[in-house]
Amino acid sequence: MIIKGAEPNSLAQHRAQAHSDYDNYAQKDDLRGALVGEQRGLCCYCTGRIRAVSTAMKIEHWQCQATYPQQQLAYGNLLGACLGGDGKSQNEQHCDTKKASRDLKWNPANAAHVIESRLRYLADGTVVGIDDDFNAQINDILGLNLSYLKNNRKAVLDTVLGWWRSTPNARQRVQQQINHRTNAAEHQPFSPVAVWFLRQKLGGAAA
Repeated sequence: MIIKGAEPNSLAQHRAQAHSDYDNYAQKDDLRGALVGEQRGLCCYCTGRIRAVSTAMKIEHWQCQATYPQQQLAYGNLLGACLGGDGKSQNEQHCDTKKASRDLKWNPANAAHVIESRLRYLADGTVVGIDDDFNAQINDILGLNLSYLKNNRKAVLDTVLGWWRSTPNARQRVQQQINHRTNAAEHQPFSPVAVWFLRQKLGGAAA
């Protein structure tokens, strides 16, 4: 889950001006910095790496500008996304690039949606939504099960599974591992997969 922080002053000041919209907001670098900081350097959807420059991220409107113009400068609606295969063929695109103006059922930055409870991961790195509608959106709107994304998640799962199996008294050390992975100022790419796995073990799941 993404915990939204304070919006940049420049965004609040711009929104207060007459005739303000997203396109004429000139200080988008402020916004990129704020989004990347609160997301700990991870894409809002695939949790791959993003950086606070236009060549390494996109500013995503969870509710798109075309359909929801009143939300275009609402900080709670703004997220940091990866480039998502921008410029590639449609079957190679993912995240915001593939989503375009379509709607999603759940917002990773809305605490009430409890996004982490709505996902699970398979051993091959597939991410699965717990309900059919959301699962379809994960694949058809966000493209989160492209092979390279699955491979990245599988690598993380394999690493944390190796830790679990090789560490004496691993169950007693799980919370420490979770804290280590969630408290860092910058998270490792795809680290939410490892945190999900560890929380399963904390809950008593079998090896």
